[in-house]
This record gives sequence, C-alpha cells and structure tokens, in this order.
Amino acid sequence: MAEIGFDDFLKVDIRVGTVVRAEPFPEARKPALKLWIDFGPEIGEKKTSAQITDHYTPESLVGRQVLAVVNFPPRQIGPVKSEVLTLGLSDPSGGIVLIAPDQQVPNGARMH
Repeated sequence: MAEIGFDDFLKVDIRVGTVVRAEPFPEARKPALKLWIDFGPEIGEKKTSAQITDHYTPESLVGRQVLAVVNFPPRQIGPVKSEVLTLGLSDPSGGIVLIAPDQQVPNGARMH
C-alpha cells in the first residue's frame, strides 16, 4: 500500500459515538444490522448499516461506544441511507469485530 502524508490522514474524520438504537436489517444482501449512533451535539445522530451479525445482536450494541468515519458522503444501501462508516477488524473466520475505546469518552471525540 502506498504511503500517505499526515495531512492525508487528517482528512479522515474518525469519531466516537454511542449506539442508541439497533435493529435487524433483513433487506440487506448480506446479514447486517441497522445502527443509530449519537456523535454528540456537533455531529448529532447518524444512521448506518453494518455487517456485524457474527458477533453482535441489536440488544448487545445499545449503549456501546464505537468508532466511525463521519465525513464520507452518504451511501444508499438498499432502503437505508448509510451516513457513517462504522469501523471494525476481521477475526480469523471473517466476522467483524468493532473498534471501540477501552474507556468511556465523550461522544463526538475525534481520533488523533
């Protein structure tokens, strides 16, 4: 992968938010969940879908903090307009594990 400059990295706005609502997304081509994430007063609540059903249920996500890219343009995924990209890593079997702070931080805090 090509190297990028620090200024390029700063263009990606990664923030922490708290999942306030989560639901199954049966219309998705691949198993997914719909998430509503509160990024604090500056950004507000954003909706997204995430293919995270291997490790998470809607009930297990509410109240959990996650990291997401908040400055991509919205993307239509079936009937859902995805407004942020929730970040995760693949486990050995391909399931997604969410990236989150290990301590509570204010919603909207920017990763740096």
